[in-house]
Amino acid sequence: MTTDDGAGDDAYWRRPDPDVLGGGPDGSGGAGPVGYSGPPVGAPPPPGWRPPVVVNPAPPGTLPPQDLAALDSEERNARTVTYGVGMIAAAVMIILTCLLCSRLVF
Repeated sequence: MTTDDGAGDDAYWRRPDPDVLGGGPDGSGGAGPVGYSGPPVGAPPPPGWRPPVVVNPAPPGTLPPQDLAALDSEERNARTVTYGVGMIAAAVMIILTCLLCSRLVF
């Protein structure tokens, strides 16, 4: 990166020369170190600075009852489908492995 004055990359980040007024890349410098005076003093907020509550939320509703027997049945069906898909995938993998090995041997 080159600045407008044609200086290289590091010139922008160098400290300004304290002996020269305007020695920094932005025209500042030479003023000497300035002490930190701390954060600005702020006034405390007025007593009623929080917004008023306009609407109270409705109480939570009740959930419908769960049919545990139906849930168990659905979980059993899902497990059967998962095992079936897994067995089919395993069979395909075994067949492909046997085909690959037979091509390498013969």
